[in-house]
Amino acid sequence: MRTLTGLFACGLVIVLVPALDAQRTTNDSVYTDAQAARGGSLYREKCATCHGNALEGRSAPPLTGSGFLTIWGAQALSALAAKIRNTMPAADPGKLKPSEVADLVAYILQTGKFPSGQNELGADEAALKSIVLAAGTAQAAAPTGSQVPFPAFGNLAQVMRGILFPSSNMIFNVQLHDPSEPVKPAPAGSFSWSEWGAGIYPVWQMVDYAADAIAESAPLMLTPGRRCENGRPVPVERPDWIKFSQELAEAGRAAYRASQTRNQETVSEATNQLADSCLHCHQVYRDKRGPHCTP
Repeated sequence: MRTLTGLFACGLVIVLVPALDAQRTTNDSVYTDAQAARGGSLYREKCATCHGNALEGRSAPPLTGSGFLTIWGAQALSALAAKIRNTMPAADPGKLKPSEVADLVAYILQTGKFPSGQNELGADEAALKSIVLAAGTAQAAAPTGSQVPFPAFGNLAQVMRGILFPSSNMIFNVQLHDPSEPVKPAPAGSFSWSEWGAGIYPVWQMVDYAADAIAESAPLMLTPGRRCENGRPVPVERPDWIKFSQELAEAGRAAYRASQTRNQETVSEATNQLADSCLHCHQVYRDKRGPHCTP
């Protein structure tokens, strides 16, 4: 595992989602109608108030459609099951049985129009890991500079240091501090990006929010007219810059999925990818001090 030294200041954090070994997808009839019916009853009892009667989303995100698949598509079902098992229902998490989690996943698949079959979806980790949620055509398109509706305000360094720096710190800080443990207050007169605001939200939720912030920052890297700290224009039309920005969005989604496990080791492992991705971008746009943007 890489250390934190020299990484907090990098700002731009990008990761690549690792390839999955699974052979089956949710198009392969991986649950039964009876199982989905059980899941539907449980959903209406424990989930519908927040996620909507038709899984359309209410005070909580939708569990069907393109927005849902943007987060969970092309991922093993074990990731979605871990999210449900560890964080749901929001008011009383961690109480669902493994079989109930599998039933809920089956109901989500049925609502998403994935075909049912003769065998129930297994509740154990190995079974869920062997099946990938098919993204289909609903996967969100990668952003481009021309899609951003608002003009640039801050320069690139300000965006990176104001959003990506504290957000990446929050995720890297999981290497040293388990979010499940109580947070010790910072010494008087000190200021910590990782601990500021402690007590307002549960710490694991703060890690979730940091991952969200990273994913949502990707379009900001492609805003036409934004300047670097040195006054040069951000190279929003360059293929490599667009690629880094796309990877940035995927980084946030990957970090979010890791955070849903509520496991320090899982998030710590994800920081290896964050560190490598920082290095990839900085080798081109900072360390070589080339003719383009050098944040």
